[in-house]
Amino acid sequence: MSRSTRTRSVRRSRTRRVGESAFGVLLVARTGLMGLLALLLLVAGVWTSWQTAQYAMLVKARGRGVMTVSACAGERCTGPYVPSAGGGRRLAKVSVAEGAADKGARVEVTVKPGTTQAVRTGAAGILHAWVPFAGSLLLAALVVAGGLRLRRTAWVMGLLGAVLLGAAFAAL
Repeated sequence: MSRSTRTRSVRRSRTRRVGESAFGVLLVARTGLMGLLALLLLVAGVWTSWQTAQYAMLVKARGRGVMTVSACAGERCTGPYVPSAGGGRRLAKVSVAEGAADKGARVEVTVKPGTTQAVRTGAAGILHAWVPFAGSLLLAALVVAGGLRLRRTAWVMGLLGAVLLGAAFAAL
């Protein structure tokens, strides 16, 4: 073997090796911290959405009925509730999120047990319940793109969040 094809290892100083190691530790710490932040955003979005989505998606027929919107004020609309199944009871006044219905509309809802708060059911109600998760997808996409340098993953997350927000807006 000729001398020109062999590579010679260059010995670096101890200071340089320590500096390179410290920089590597900082890179790993930044990546871990950004990953935890993105995960925290997504978990918070799912947690917030699930508090409403569970009623829109999983409640059996006994808790479902129809609400006629009579008035809207602030962030809530109110009106009388009539259960669909024979097991429920009529309520003179329940409230639902304002964006979920227009005045005079008849909306299929589920009343949360022990309260007068109603959650819209069906595709529109489910999409509306998952809006906080869509927002967390958009925020986490920024963290993934900027902090983790995973641009394709961030684009997919951002587009999924935007599509979910758009679908919820179109359904209501």
